[in-house]
Amino acid sequence: MARETADAAVTLSESDGVRFLHFGTEWVQGAMQIRRPYRLELEYQQQMMAPLLFVPQPAEILQLGLGAAALTKFCHRHLRGSRIVAVELSPRVIEVARHWFALPPDDARLCVVRADAGRFLRAAARAAAAGAAATAPARTLPGADWLQVDLYDAQARGPVLDDVAFYRDCRRVLRAGGVAAFNLFGSTLQPSLVRLRQAFGTDWLRLPRSAAGNTVVLAFAAGPAQWDAPMLLQRAGQLEQRYGLPFADWLAGMRTATARRFMPGTAGLVRLAVPR
Repeated sequence: MARETADAAVTLSESDGVRFLHFGTEWVQGAMQIRRPYRLELEYQQQMMAPLLFVPQPAEILQLGLGAAALTKFCHRHLRGSRIVAVELSPRVIEVARHWFALPPDDARLCVVRADAGRFLRAAARAAAAGAAATAPARTLPGADWLQVDLYDAQARGPVLDDVAFYRDCRRVLRAGGVAAFNLFGSTLQPSLVRLRQAFGTDWLRLPRSAAGNTVVLAFAAGPAQWDAPMLLQRAGQLEQRYGLPFADWLAGMRTATARRFMPGTAGLVRLAVPR
């Protein structure tokens, strides 16, 4: 998890070869296996890569919240054709991610921006709507193919940015066919889902809740009314071989968690039907 407060304490702990990031509390805000720093250690972080099922070759990835940089590192290492912009308010979090969690320096494909995520998103959404990038080098996203949102404070009671206006900006910043992944945690799940529905309509899917209590939601900008289920199942198998993550299980779980008629199989095209 990542946060949207600049002044909370940043602390570390280690156990059984895993380094953890905290914001001055017992809540885990990120984790890294020390001997395998590019592995996604936490289940919800793995689920945040489910956009690969729907947009397997994103050109532009926008990440709101850095935390221990697990998603940023994974995308930078494995998605060589993607440009990643990661937005984090706290300079201390950025410093710790670079020194203790193997976050690489900025390069032609990676830019870590110190900024308020809400303000950055609003500017990016305006730029995307205008069809032009902003002028600053760090703000050159003309629209995102992926948006990954993981914004929490030290208490982790619920997302820091969680109103309808924020989710509408999330939709606006996505290119047509783009997908957003939201990490939802805490007691606010159902209210968050209501707000997501207000912003995205029925164009969203929910993965099964992780063992730690996180729920990852995928939301789509101008998503298709129908999905080619056999194609998705084939892609899931290919992605599992490449990344070692349970993509086929996620597809099956999306049906049970959210979309009752969304199920990969032999029926060809199936409708994305999400109950309101």
